[in-house]
Amino acid sequence: MTTMSDLPQDLTKEIFSRVPLTSLSAVRSTCKSWNSISKSQVLCESAARRKQFLGFMMKDFSVCSMKFDLQGIQNEADFVDPSIKQVSVLDQVEISQIFQCEGLLLCVTRDKSRLLMWNPYLGQTRCIQPRNTFLSGDQYALGYDKNRKHKILRILGDYWQIDHYQRGVSLKGHTYFLAKEKIRIGGTNNNIDCILSFDFTTERFRKLLPLPFKSHYSNKLLLSCVREEQLAVLHYNWVMGQALEIWVTKKIDPGEVSWSKFLRFTSSCIGHIIPGSFFVDEEKKVVVVVDQDYNRRIVTSRNQSAHILGPDRYFKSVNIGETRYIGKRSKHGYMISELCRPRVCSSYVPSSVQLQTNQPVKSEESEN
Repeated sequence: MTTMSDLPQDLTKEIFSRVPLTSLSAVRSTCKSWNSISKSQVLCESAARRKQFLGFMMKDFSVCSMKFDLQGIQNEADFVDPSIKQVSVLDQVEISQIFQCEGLLLCVTRDKSRLLMWNPYLGQTRCIQPRNTFLSGDQYALGYDKNRKHKILRILGDYWQIDHYQRGVSLKGHTYFLAKEKIRIGGTNNNIDCILSFDFTTERFRKLLPLPFKSHYSNKLLLSCVREEQLAVLHYNWVMGQALEIWVTKKIDPGEVSWSKFLRFTSSCIGHIIPGSFFVDEEKKVVVVVDQDYNRRIVTSRNQSAHILGPDRYFKSVNIGETRYIGKRSKHGYMISELCRPRVCSSYVPSSVQLQTNQPVKSEESEN
């Protein structure tokens, strides 16, 4: 009698390439051979060959899986709209922030009452309660030390001036933030944009790293990573020609960083967009910028779009749904809107790290 383990390996790999991210745990339990194949991360290898981006994003205070096929971007007949599906295991709680570290996701609840750790590959979740209380202005990150022991960083206070919309990026266990260094020059306080990193082995912030450009206070800066191997920074200059540039690190060490320019677009090519998050596909030389559509907002909702930027001034916008304005009235009667902007994590790689629910999570708190 033929069993699942008797299927040809090529067919099994094709099956894995079509499995939704959130169904990996169920597939693993089918048989021992499938469990072994999943551990070798055939899913991601197959997805890479198919030129797909697999990851997670925030949408209307929900966590969604995202599959984006970049194969047909130069041929409209072959282009496939991205697939975005809400994660059912987290649909009973509203999430305001997500952070990814090599296959593990750290989720911050909208009411700031707790944190949730989630391993989509193993289908495990873990609730983390605060020592005292979580504050609305707290910043979080997830990383690991030289022994690959995972830890959560919680930043209290605003010494580094990390803007509320900025999110930490995990790279080889370390966490990187876009921050502003306070410098006093000639009796005037100045804020210089830079990269702040945290080492989870020494449990210390490291030397500030420079950006490859000078930014203006009105510029938009965003941080991302490429396959969790390189940092990428988006610089949208509203002053000098409204140019959008993407820079990628060539080298990054504790005290040194070098950059190369990956892509540059001007406003005449892309129109007016408000970058919220982005990811990079180096092989196809493509950048996908995700955010609300500035020009199509209405009273109760705003379109969310994925803007695809590629070689030879290639530009395409794809509607990925609507987001709601969720507001409340101030004591003076004005409506204060609370908008959950779509945020995309870096490409997803399955992790076999077990979430041990009976042991406390190490949380590093910084009050810088």
